Amino acid sequence: MKGKKLVAMLLASVMCLSLLAGCNGKKDPDTTPTPSAENTQPVVTEKKEYTYNTYGSTLATNWNPHTWEQNNEDAVLGYLSDAFLDMTIEDSENGIYQFVYSMATSVEDVTAANQGDLTKFGCKLPADKAPEEVTENYVYEIKLNPACKWQDGTPITADDYIYSMKACLDPTMMNYRSNNYWSSEYAVAGAYKYYNALTKDLYVQVAPDEVAGLDPAAAFIDVYDFWNCNDSYKDAAGNACPQYVAINDATVYSADGTATEAGDSATDSFSGAWLYEEYGEYVASGDLVIFQQVANEDYDENYADHYDDTVGVYKVDDYTIRYVYESGMDYNMTLYHFANTPWLVYEPLYEAGKDTTGKLVTTNYNSSVETSASYGPYMLESIQQDKQMVFVRNPNWWGWETDADGNLVSYTNFEVDGEKRQQYKTTRIVIDAMTNDAAKQAFLKGDLSEWTPTGEDLFTYATSDQLYQVDLTYTMRFFFDDNLDDLKEMDASKGNTNSVVLSNVNFRKAFSLAIDRAEFVTATAGYKPAYAMLNSLYFYDVFNDPSSSYRSSDEAMQAICNLYNVEYGAGTPYATLKDAYDSINGYNLTEAKELMKTACDELVAAGIYKAGDPIHIRIAWTQGALTSAHQNQGALMQKYMDAAVEGSGFGKVELELVGEVKTPYSQVPAGEFAIGYGAWGGAPFTPFSMFRVYCDPDYASLNEAASYDPKKETMTMTVNGQEYTMTWQEWSNSMGGTGVFANADAKTKLQVLAGIEENFLKLYHCFPLCTTTSCTMLAYKLSYYTENYNIMYGFGGMRLLDYNYDDAEWAEFISSGALSYE
Repeated sequence: MKGKKLVAMLLASVMCLSLLAGCNGKKDPDTTPTPSAENTQPVVTEKKEYTYNTYGSTLATNWNPHTWEQNNEDAVLGYLSDAFLDMTIEDSENGIYQFVYSMATSVEDVTAANQGDLTKFGCKLPADKAPEEVTENYVYEIKLNPACKWQDGTPITADDYIYSMKACLDPTMMNYRSNNYWSSEYAVAGAYKYYNALTKDLYVQVAPDEVAGLDPAAAFIDVYDFWNCNDSYKDAAGNACPQYVAINDATVYSADGTATEAGDSATDSFSGAWLYEEYGEYVASGDLVIFQQVANEDYDENYADHYDDTVGVYKVDDYTIRYVYESGMDYNMTLYHFANTPWLVYEPLYEAGKDTTGKLVTTNYNSSVETSASYGPYMLESIQQDKQMVFVRNPNWWGWETDADGNLVSYTNFEVDGEKRQQYKTTRIVIDAMTNDAAKQAFLKGDLSEWTPTGEDLFTYATSDQLYQVDLTYTMRFFFDDNLDDLKEMDASKGNTNSVVLSNVNFRKAFSLAIDRAEFVTATAGYKPAYAMLNSLYFYDVFNDPSSSYRSSDEAMQAICNLYNVEYGAGTPYATLKDAYDSINGYNLTEAKELMKTACDELVAAGIYKAGDPIHIRIAWTQGALTSAHQNQGALMQKYMDAAVEGSGFGKVELELVGEVKTPYSQVPAGEFAIGYGAWGGAPFTPFSMFRVYCDPDYASLNEAASYDPKKETMTMTVNGQEYTMTWQEWSNSMGGTGVFANADAKTKLQVLAGIEENFLKLYHCFPLCTTTSCTMLAYKLSYYTENYNIMYGFGGMRLLDYNYDDAEWAEFISSGALSYE
């Protein structure tokens, strides 16, 4: 069956490249962001060009901060923008970071002096406190840097920020990135109300046992979600398909708008009535969700006139704004949040690019040279479609000075390792569209500044001084549709044979234990084995305690020891909890074989499987074409499965890797594939909310959605000696917002998080395989500022990137002979 459309990756939070390198301290922001006329560096008196040449498989087409979707689009936005403040190096040897101001001159918690904002904008307050008792963490005042300008020289003032937030949340536009402000942990108070101001009817879920009592004309299916379609589907008259269709509506919608009969596979057609007839049986299991219309009490045709009374981002004076959080945020996390200022747009270009002819208003802002406006160190100079993008310095960025010869130069307004340093030395950035094979050849010829080697290439360059490998937060895993009815359908029509065996938890657990993860990662691009869902890069109190790694806490280590049944203490091989935890490798073929036999016996007894019959399972492996690296990975998985099922009673189990799966994260829970291979990650400093991506369908579309209903199924756990029973959704939200443990201390939250992780993994709706890494070869032309990677500031970033050769010197150097990086 088709089913719920799922978001491919967690995008609501900032992603950091993450290899812990000892971040041992912090410093409050420097309070002098304007450029200094005096500095400790010699003045640059000769004009030199320093070009950074990089590449991508495709070029960005949209870097509008309100609507971008792909990583390459975000990268372009990064060159053209700046932030209120930044995280950078204070002491590289000891890994000490600092916050430094940029487009702001200060950020101050002013909740105590503005308690009226809590009520005015409808903030969600702690259950045990009245508004007058809340004195911190909600209202922040941001003083703006008056030196900031757009690339055309127009000053950036508070009005720009207010216009931009209005545009981002505009209910006539429904911008993709607006959810960062109305639904994330950084949500603005009142933003949800403003965003939905033109929605007359909200659609709320109906409990399965209440659906039968509804008027069919008032019961709806979210077809965009369930049928994986959008308003490009049309009826015979050319009308666009709405998002919600009544379960008795016979109107036929199809991909090409020509179908007259629902269920025609040639045109991918459906109607609400046909969907309910075909899939109504899945209402009871929660796989088909029915909605009911509810009048929006906050509907407001004159929404724009009421912004000032609705949304908690407002102007104080020309260079001061306030940001009011919906659910509160402490000072350090606020600084971390404000190290990105993604909502700012240039009003003249944004308005000029608007198109009002469609269902929603759109704009072509930031999609070409002519429609782009920079307020960062670089600006867009040229684009050759599908070939190349070129960026040059933005002369009106606030941080530039002009040397005696008229050249732009910039120095930090803060000290790095005790000195002010030259920053943004790069004069030109060129992004070429090319395949990885072409990029490899270009890099070895000296035409690229960086190159990402494949898994096979890593063997060649493993000992190169120019190879930089850092851990990421993302955990690659197998996730399943283990719903028996879905598996039966996949066996009947999706190319599987006897994939019903995946409905058995012992089969899935045995599969996990049969995988030698240490061997498997040798076939990847430098990934590392994973035995848990959250890796070592998650910190629960990083700003106050840089050593507060969740994975290293007793609670987290005990959870994984419990998962793999590893004991410690007297009479065991391990003296301490850490010894026991460090021994875990996730591989136990003996237990895997025992579990496989148990699974076979259970499935045969239940009449689900006949002993000895062959099994064929298709795995949604990659969105692109399968490569030799993928085939090597698949061969290893097949070897592990063969060993596990030997002597179990199962017939041959064949695993088929499938490429060109455009939406693997949605197609698994939709019943197209029984297994998917993919990752969740990001947000390394907010681990207590991480399991929302596995347990809260109102927060993120779940990859495991077909396997269980987290809104209904419950889990019982003892916390601080008291027993609690909650749904999985409630557990996942229990440590934030107004949750049961939102105001608990870190020790209590660690108990809760570790308990959720352990018990969720024991369901085997998914299981971890490896954590991703970023492997980059850096050309001899350049040098990172520091070799000691830090989760807070990387290697120093573009800001502190240095050059060993200017462009002319590099051209002369590479003309002398072939480069060798081995």
